[in-house]
Amino acid sequence: MDIFSIVKLCGGLALFIYGMNVMGDALEKVAGEKLEKTLETMTGNIFKAIALGALVTAVIQSSSATTVMVVGFVNASIMTLKQAVGVIMGANVGTTMTAQLLRLGGGEGASTLMKFLKPSNLSYVAVAIGFLLMMGKKKRKMKDIGEILLGLGVLFIGMNTMESSVAGLRELPAFQAMFATLKNPVLGVLVGALVTAAIQSSSASVGILQAVAATGAVSYAAAIPIIFGQNIGTCITSFMSSIGASKNARRAAMMHLYFNLIGTIVFMIGMYAIKAIVGFTFWDDPITKGAIANFHTIFNVVVTILFIPFNGLLVKAAEKTIKASPKDNDLDLELARLDERFLETPAVALEQCHKVITTMGNIALGNLMITNAAVVDGIAPNSETFDENETFLDNCEARINKYMLSIKEDELSPESHKLYEEIMHTVSDFEKIGDYTENIYEQYQSIVDNGVSFSEEAMFELKIIRDAVEEIVELTTQAFVEGSIPVAARIEALEENIDSMREALKSKHIHRLRTGLCTVDVGMPFLDIIQNYEKIADHCSKIAIYVMMYNDDTDSFDVHEYRKTAKKIHGGEYDKWLSEYEDKYLNRIA
Repeated sequence: MDIFSIVKLCGGLALFIYGMNVMGDALEKVAGEKLEKTLETMTGNIFKAIALGALVTAVIQSSSATTVMVVGFVNASIMTLKQAVGVIMGANVGTTMTAQLLRLGGGEGASTLMKFLKPSNLSYVAVAIGFLLMMGKKKRKMKDIGEILLGLGVLFIGMNTMESSVAGLRELPAFQAMFATLKNPVLGVLVGALVTAAIQSSSASVGILQAVAATGAVSYAAAIPIIFGQNIGTCITSFMSSIGASKNARRAAMMHLYFNLIGTIVFMIGMYAIKAIVGFTFWDDPITKGAIANFHTIFNVVVTILFIPFNGLLVKAAEKTIKASPKDNDLDLELARLDERFLETPAVALEQCHKVITTMGNIALGNLMITNAAVVDGIAPNSETFDENETFLDNCEARINKYMLSIKEDELSPESHKLYEEIMHTVSDFEKIGDYTENIYEQYQSIVDNGVSFSEEAMFELKIIRDAVEEIVELTTQAFVEGSIPVAARIEALEENIDSMREALKSKHIHRLRTGLCTVDVGMPFLDIIQNYEKIADHCSKIAIYVMMYNDDTDSFDVHEYRKTAKKIHGGEYDKWLSEYEDKYLNRIA
């Protein structure tokens, strides 16, 4: 084997891995988004988890990508370890699809179809068609299909190049001696694991083995331990992904390792025991590409079946290895949803942002209720909880904005792009609700420090506007979660009532100040509180308009113009709620 053959081998390997990545990325664009979002709603049914794990991996052509996604879901507390174990088991089954695809190039069979599927015939056709689809002025989906075909063609060209570059090795004594050495099962497992860990892809590692096996110099005895090791080596990707993540995320990576390690030990003991007792007639025969693909599939399917009754033991083993510590702060766990692993699938990343903002809405309402209970009902607030909540709201805005800027907008579907715009516009408004609540909280502390109190009439008025503001914040979170235009119409009506209430309360309080029924020491905090209530309602109204705008069919992104249009379109609903809220709140003050 000369220097040119080595260069050819390296180039073939590069083409092979590049083709696999291009095809996998394109497949993910076409179907992976929906499949990976399905993983997020996984139930505890082990069979459903295995099936979906296998399906996602078969589609995106990478068990590493699936397990990294699972580690991200577990880290974000979206998926439990019990749910994750089934997906990981299924991913190992799904990854065998690549090896089965590569066997098509082996010419194993005389049918016209099989001959056509040989790399020498199929690869260049696939590249040509893929290139034309990508270059043509077609829809995005057609370009993605073209990218799939291009990746498939390049993958086969790389495979064919590797096979031709190593063809001359068969007669070399050193080459034969090397594979004779790999008949040692422990050494074979180590080589398979190290090569796979180095290139971080069991599919690529199996492909390399299939290319070398095409020389006819690799026996079953040498290949089978390597295949065992390849399944262990692929765990390195999930381990690297879990670095710096939560304990549960590291446990998910550990379950992946245990599944393959224990499966390898059990399979090896069984196989070598049968060989010692009965013997295998094929053991020293050359292994084919098809046989490698079949053994890879059989190993992963059998191990998965064996583990189904004992999947809980994998969870316990991982928990024993990475022991529990005092419970993490729930709000810190919420921010863990913004996991960088999800950025590879922008639609999933957006869903996590949407959930964190939903929590922001609930936390903002919680702080508002703590503050209102103190101001109106005289209930001493939990200042530690309030401060933790406010810090969370501040951190959320910064973290979400930074995270959103990392999402690739050009990979978003039209629906996802609307959600992207909605999130970018609403996150600051939810944070502002927290800021104005903090202003009210500071006024409460000032009132307590100065030892003053509101009149009975002022307290009655504050209770009414308090109820209205709490309702509008609750409705705002509901509208954002559901993307509900009818709920958003209610918010607009309630916001107009709160504006009118502020004016009415301001006039009544100024009258009390003039007539001496109220002092300046109490009057200024009262006016400041109702002013902050009105500001909170304003930001709720902005969020409602964004919800209506991005869940409507309109192409308008001008908030002021859309507000006018929305009142015309939803006028009947708006007028109904305006009247109801006048009776419920405004008229009681008047």
